[in-house]
Amino acid sequence: MSGEDRLRTYRGKRRFDRTGEPSGTRSRSAAGSGEPLFVVQIHDATTLHFDFRLEVDGVLKSWSVPKGPSLDPHDKRLAMPTEDHPLAYRTFEGVIPKGEYGGGTVIVWDQGTYLPVGHDRRGRPVPFAESLRHGHARFELRGAKLRGGFALSRFRSGGDGEREAWLLVKTGSARAERDRPGTPDPHRARSARSGRTLRQVADDPDDVWESDRPAKRGARR
Repeated sequence: MSGEDRLRTYRGKRRFDRTGEPSGTRSRSAAGSGEPLFVVQIHDATTLHFDFRLEVDGVLKSWSVPKGPSLDPHDKRLAMPTEDHPLAYRTFEGVIPKGEYGGGTVIVWDQGTYLPVGHDRRGRPVPFAESLRHGHARFELRGAKLRGGFALSRFRSGGDGEREAWLLVKTGSARAERDRPGTPDPHRARSARSGRTLRQVADDPDDVWESDRPAKRGARR
């Protein structure tokens, strides 16, 4: 299935004449190294949560993580899959109007690239999309705030009327931080793109980076 087809659900839930979210035209990875991208956004919608997104086969595979990622490998963070998003969504920051799907404020909490690290029993690399289909994917994040090994593991397949569910866990490494929480207070956290908080973006949504358009002069970096 093409990236365009996988965005059908995403587009069907949004009215792009009323929201500044990208519609999802074809776009390639912007990572100069060729490594796939990741982004973590804080979304103050009906319930405040973190959206964890990984570039896979031309789209952003997405999970809603209520408590946010943690740097403590003892923390097992619930991650509920959501619809695939376009690559351009990695830079979206602003306010989705009230009454629209996902209405609320969005900031980019962290961003960067990631490296898949999954191998089969013979030590051969496994395509990341295949690892996700099998329900367990390991990767190394290279962001400003999240770095080192992580894993996504599916523990509920979504059959019998139940929603599919995953766990996002920091894997043990020298970067693991067991003695402090890995995620800050989302209300006080600052954007990795504009340096602003949720409240600041909500108070002045036109003064931030939205999709691939630069912020107006005077916005914090």
